[in-house]
Amino acid sequence: MPIFVLPYPAIDPVLIHLGPFAVRWYALAYIAGLLLGWRYALHLVGSPRLWGAAGAPAQREQIDDLIVWMALGVVLGGRVGYVLFYDLPYYLAHPVAIVQIWHGGMSFHGGLIGVVTVVWLFCRRHRLSVLGIGDVVVCAVPIGLFFGRIANFINGELFGRVSNVPWAMVFPDGGPLPRHPSQLYEAGLEGIVLFCVLAVLAHRTGAPKRPGTLSGAFLIGYGLCRCTVELFRQPDPQIGFLVDGLTMGIVLSLPMIAAGIILILRARRVPDRPGP
Repeated sequence: MPIFVLPYPAIDPVLIHLGPFAVRWYALAYIAGLLLGWRYALHLVGSPRLWGAAGAPAQREQIDDLIVWMALGVVLGGRVGYVLFYDLPYYLAHPVAIVQIWHGGMSFHGGLIGVVTVVWLFCRRHRLSVLGIGDVVVCAVPIGLFFGRIANFINGELFGRVSNVPWAMVFPDGGPLPRHPSQLYEAGLEGIVLFCVLAVLAHRTGAPKRPGTLSGAFLIGYGLCRCTVELFRQPDPQIGFLVDGLTMGIVLSLPMIAAGIILILRARRVPDRPGP
């Protein structure tokens, strides 16, 4: 037990009240992630040198349409994923609570499934390359992950395990003992580090000319980051540890890593598209 711990910066989860409505940091995090991710996606498809002679996988106007689909996929997939993966017995007993998303409860892995679904539907409708569009989308996803994890920190949720590291904090709902600020670990790894890795791959290695490479790199990168942070994050109380320290986050991330490896191996068998 450390003598000194960092004080938790108690920030009101509600930024401002507008009559009966509350503007929450968590909602603003989703909005910021979607808007900034949209702008970055426009930047990517607007850079011809990244894509070779075949050109970008979508027009800017199509990316404008895709952001609406993405918002639906993230919210619906994230909520359904949380219900199914993390607290199904509770929601079966209280079905009305499923739609009460303002009380919290979103799953990244569910959101990922939702995004993959809407991207597939969008590409099918507009006759676009699923892997090409996927490569654009995954480069922008870490932006949303960063803001989402910062919002988790502001809410004092998804905190880490008890620790004596000098930067441990006592969270309002985490008991009297200091804990890892695992939300900040995730913001750094899943947000900043993963964004930078994908940006380097996109702008410096010619990865966009091999469709599926960036998508595979994201799946592997996120899976590894999440598995690492799960070693410090407190498991959800309604689930706890599964087997020998294994958590639901790790179980859901391992298939991502396997899928990422398959995508990269597949992409390596496809010749580079020539440059412009």
